[in-house]
Amino acid sequence: MNQFLAIVNHWIHLMSAVIWIGGLAFLVMSVTPALRKAVPREYLKPVIDAVSMRYRKIVGILMLLILMTGGINLHYISQMMLSQTGNGISNNPKYLAILFIKLTLVLGIITLFLYTFIFKSEPATDDADEELEAVPFQRVAFWMGILIVLCAAALKYLHF
Repeated sequence: MNQFLAIVNHWIHLMSAVIWIGGLAFLVMSVTPALRKAVPREYLKPVIDAVSMRYRKIVGILMLLILMTGGINLHYISQMMLSQTGNGISNNPKYLAILFIKLTLVLGIITLFLYTFIFKSEPATDDADEELEAVPFQRVAFWMGILIVLCAAALKYLHF
């Protein structure tokens, strides 16, 4: 039963990350460029605001799930490392280094999310060079998410 709970928890963690990073990828690679080409400038801001509000709600839930399931995953991995090698996570410097990088990136993503949540979009301006994005800093957040997944892949093979 304990293994089943670990599997389900890990699955929820992975699905949350896939939905979140996949959503960012979709915004960065498809939605934002398509909106800029297909929607007249005067209608662009309201459309982007609507997408942004929906995205914030979904990502807020995903962030909570990722943080909770990530902590639980760390517990299960620590137990597994202890049973397989006799040493816990605290005695694996490579694992700790990658985990620190991953958690630093996660903290950066959370900071960007909270920034967009606290500072909701301002009224539209007439500035023609304004960079309209569905999520402020969406490219930065996307690349941070890609690096988080890379760290997760490295961690997968460092706990044996």
